[in-house]
Amino acid sequence: MEQAKPKSPRLFVCTAIENKDEIEERYERAYNFFQSLVADCSEKEAHDALNNAVCKNHEDVSLGMLMSILTEPHIATKCYRDLTLITRDGLTSVLNNLSNLILERYLKFQDTTRNQLLWLVKEMIKNAVTGVDSICWNLMRYASGGDITPKNIFLVEALLDIYIDNRTWLDKFPVLVCMVVYTYLRLIEDHNIPQLMALRQKEVNFVIALIREHFNEVLTLGRDLVRLLQNVARIPEFNQLWQDILINPKSLSPTFNNVMQLLQTRTSRRYLQSRLTPDMERKLVFLTSQVRFGHHKKYQEWFQRQYLATPESQSLRSDMIRFIVGVIHPTNELLCSDIIPRWAVIGWLLTTCTSNVAASNAKLALFYDWLFYDPEKDNIMNIEPAILVMHHSMRSHPAVTATLLDFLCRIIPNFYPPFADRVKQGIFNSLQQIIEKRVLPNLQPLFDSPKLDRELRTTVRETFKEFCSNGNGEGVSGNRDEGSDDLPRGGPDEPAFSDDEDDPPPIIAEDTDDDDLPLSEVRARERPELAAALPLLLRPFAETLLDERSAAAATALLDACGSPMPTPAALADLFVAVLQEAPPLKMSRNPTPADLESILNSPVFSMFHYLVPGNSTEGRRKLLLETLKEIHSQATVPCVGYCLLFYLKVCYEREKRAERDPVKKRNVKFKADVYREYCGYVELKLAESIADDFEKCQESDANVLVWLIPDVYREYKDQVQNHIRLLHVIVSTLDAAQLQRLVCLTLQGSLMMFKSDDITTMLSTSLGWETFEQYCLWQLLTAAEISVEDVLQLIPRLSYAQHAEALTAVLLMLKQERPSADVVRQMFCRALDADDAFVVSTVMYWCQDWEDKVADLLAALLSTRYPGTSPNKRKRPGKHSIPPNAPPNAELVLGHLEQIRVCCVEQDDMSIFNMECMQKALQQSQSNSSDSIKRQYSELFLLAWEDELPISRRARKLASNSLPLNPSLHSSNEDSEEEEIVKPKQAKRRKKAISDSD
Repeated sequence: MEQAKPKSPRLFVCTAIENKDEIEERYERAYNFFQSLVADCSEKEAHDALNNAVCKNHEDVSLGMLMSILTEPHIATKCYRDLTLITRDGLTSVLNNLSNLILERYLKFQDTTRNQLLWLVKEMIKNAVTGVDSICWNLMRYASGGDITPKNIFLVEALLDIYIDNRTWLDKFPVLVCMVVYTYLRLIEDHNIPQLMALRQKEVNFVIALIREHFNEVLTLGRDLVRLLQNVARIPEFNQLWQDILINPKSLSPTFNNVMQLLQTRTSRRYLQSRLTPDMERKLVFLTSQVRFGHHKKYQEWFQRQYLATPESQSLRSDMIRFIVGVIHPTNELLCSDIIPRWAVIGWLLTTCTSNVAASNAKLALFYDWLFYDPEKDNIMNIEPAILVMHHSMRSHPAVTATLLDFLCRIIPNFYPPFADRVKQGIFNSLQQIIEKRVLPNLQPLFDSPKLDRELRTTVRETFKEFCSNGNGEGVSGNRDEGSDDLPRGGPDEPAFSDDEDDPPPIIAEDTDDDDLPLSEVRARERPELAAALPLLLRPFAETLLDERSAAAATALLDACGSPMPTPAALADLFVAVLQEAPPLKMSRNPTPADLESILNSPVFSMFHYLVPGNSTEGRRKLLLETLKEIHSQATVPCVGYCLLFYLKVCYEREKRAERDPVKKRNVKFKADVYREYCGYVELKLAESIADDFEKCQESDANVLVWLIPDVYREYKDQVQNHIRLLHVIVSTLDAAQLQRLVCLTLQGSLMMFKSDDITTMLSTSLGWETFEQYCLWQLLTAAEISVEDVLQLIPRLSYAQHAEALTAVLLMLKQERPSADVVRQMFCRALDADDAFVVSTVMYWCQDWEDKVADLLAALLSTRYPGTSPNKRKRPGKHSIPPNAPPNAELVLGHLEQIRVCCVEQDDMSIFNMECMQKALQQSQSNSSDSIKRQYSELFLLAWEDELPISRRARKLASNSLPLNPSLHSSNEDSEEEEIVKPKQAKRRKKAISDSD
């Protein structure tokens, strides 16, 4: 009976329905390979077998031994010893694979695997293996806060014991020291039950010692260190530490002045990230980058069940909020999409919090970067979520907004009374930055909402009076509200009807929960705020524009802008809200005039009408330019720039169609200065602005981009010709039909995309583009008829293996050219490569028509490599002269000639080497070469001793074209006939000319 194959040990816990994944199969293959080497072998034989195998397959042997260590405790010591003896890279590959294994699969490890992993870490630390600190870092990420399950406590305590036992080793890694302090400060907060008091005391003693002994390193943790120290301040040891920080800071470090030094330092993202397990991190990143708003509840419910279901997990919310605020910074494209925004996830975390202490900590985590915000050092993305949570919750969850505003007002005097003024200044800096960056168009609706109770509104007004209405009736948007003086403000000291005299209108229940609404509908509910930011006379026009979203409504609004004049910021916010919901600009490949006019019905094109000189007053024109600058700074409507170019071209085409006189039609001008002025206002260089706009146009519609290209290159040719980024955008957009169109326009003379100046830089950059992109570029270059001289400098740099697209294009260009000294020299400067057929192919093709000239050039190139011995009795013309000291060197020339010789041998035609000039050059080279060179190119030098000179290939071609096809002519006197044919061969012409003469 066939013996059953023994099963490999298992790294991971798998259910009955789970198949092995790729990682597990890879480790099992490596383990089986390792076992096949050492099975039934003595220790010496096994060691020899491993040493032999590791030379050929180092990684598989290392992985197999790693799996044995992790799954077989009884032989782990011996296996680790053998691994350290046979490793060829200082265990680098083992550490890299182990790090990936921990980050990807730690939660699925068998208990045995987890125990062995910790044992392996201890052994590596004892042996001072380089890189084991990264393993410790990754393992600490699984020491999760808000989790007091036995498995988590086991890992926390095991790592703590490792650090205590290897304190000298730990002290050598300042970043790891900071990570240990940050991690255990956070964990101590959770270990407050009687069963964990012994562990907590051990943690406290260790962390206190680390902080005091490494205070300068710990300072780099920044303000979140203070936040964590606040949570454990009641523990006596930390209370004493706080006394030293506040009263006697110099006792901790001579360079430490006060706690403000910590509070003004932003905590690195790596530490905020470290308090979530890799699995939690992946889920939150997926939620905020892939899930659409309105479809997020099922994901949140799953996340809640998985990570936030226990009472202890309440404290984890603060870690998640700090991670979302400080680490997840979405791109502008993501901010403009309907993906669930950060504020919605944070709002969910706040509303599901059931512990008062955890809720307070969560709010502090949300506002923590506000307290000492410095616009020069801090990032606005860290303060944006908090203001948006308050703003959006006002409608559906006003209690959330109220509690956040109340917290913000109370934190100023209560965070640390001596720093109350600094905290207030930090919060004011945050609000000012929010207004300047247009995160919200107006803070008045938030701070003075009727949904807030009267006492809270009074507190908010008193605390943030600078951001509420001032004495002139101006709100934070800077617009005076006409008629607002006549409206009651509802202040606390103003008269009002008593409660029993009120006759309130009937209350109609309204579903204000927008959690399941699409993001577009949530934005639509914000419309009253947009209109309120405009002067009173313009508000009806704004409402119409928000309803119709048409060019006519936009024109009516802009025509009404006179006195009073709206601010550019308010007008920008209105148009951003309109344009965000507008469909992208699209057109067919060949649009009709009617198609173009219908596209102009978008509101954005109404704004452009007023930019054209003569269409508006200077005041309104300046208002529109400032508005477009504001829209550009918000980066939420990317289409403005290329829409302006589109509008200018439509107007240009319209004027040309309207003009009947051919002379006047030619005099119609493209209003290029309008776009130049726009670029000046948004503070961008013209070429960079066009490249940016083409990148955004590429994402919207390739047909629009291709339609704009001829006019852009005609009107702004000095700035855009050879512009590398712009060219890359274009060629990455084109399909075959669009490429053909641009080639045709180039041949007609209507499109000039290139100039000879600095074309080499552009071509060098293009070598990293995709194959089709390079193909498009070379097709356009060929159509533009760039000369060989423009690409000469590129020939030596092109790699036969990596730059096949460019090398093929240059090869086809040389096929159309006559051989010259400059081209030959650059070709022979190419590095030798057995697979590189570029030089051989070009030379062999030229030899079909210009063999004598090619031989002359090659002989001159070889001879001038030995300047001290070159004969002076014959001087070449200037165009054939090759500087003796210029590249290539003699060995490089001989190498290429050797490759040509091999090709000639394969074709059985050595005529080029038997010409008199080549014979002399080879003889001269041989006599002046070293012995090693003579041995290396012995077969090439042997050609210099041939006595008979066979007929050249061109003479043979002449013979085949001139002699009648009569078999009787092929007689014994064939050689003499060939000699007669060779005699008249002086001037060389192309193949076509030869055929005509025959």
